[in-house]
Amino acid sequence: MRDERVRDETTLRSDAQRNRERILDVALAELTRAADAPLSAIAKKAGVGQGTFYRNFPNREALVLEVYRYEMQQVADTAAQLLQTRAPDRALREWMDRLARYAMTKAGLADALRNATSTYGSLAQLGHDPVTRAVTLLLHANEEAGTIRPGLTSDDFLLAIAGLWHLDPRSDWQPPATRLLDLVMDGLRAGAPGAGGSARSGPEAADVPPADGPGAGRT
Repeated sequence: MRDERVRDETTLRSDAQRNRERILDVALAELTRAADAPLSAIAKKAGVGQGTFYRNFPNREALVLEVYRYEMQQVADTAAQLLQTRAPDRALREWMDRLARYAMTKAGLADALRNATSTYGSLAQLGHDPVTRAVTLLLHANEEAGTIRPGLTSDDFLLAIAGLWHLDPRSDWQPPATRLLDLVMDGLRAGAPGAGGSARSGPEAADVPPADGPGAGRT
């Protein structure tokens, strides 16, 4: 009897988790497309009832903040993945491209965040903790490899790339973003013990897999 109850509770938790993930998947797509997408339409497309929806996300602010937090966590997680298959400086430069691509292609979601809460200030602020951890990991790997100058902090890096948040995501943002990130990378290398890193910049790098955003890997 107890085993059956445990199995039932596990099934309920699994169902609840799947419902939550479906809501987040649909919300990401809908809010990216239109900042004012109706919550009722998101619930319907996710295949959940209003009660289930509001148990997970009691209001629009809760939904959009969780969507962005989850997606930024996925961006941050790619830092460790890149370090497993790339030289540290190459991993850092490719991760910078992914961060820029994600930030620029999720403009609709950023609008939704601005509409949902007055405490939201900028793309640079939201998701700050996971991004800071990712930057710290990448900088540490590069410092150990001698590919960047020693003593740099995550705050130094985030200040250096702050120009990204001034680009218009609805413009041809990729060329100026690439130039900015190349300049940042050159600055990070200045004074590095081991000169001549291997990083290449921009989406033309041959073996950079397409990454339209971290949610693309979630099924």
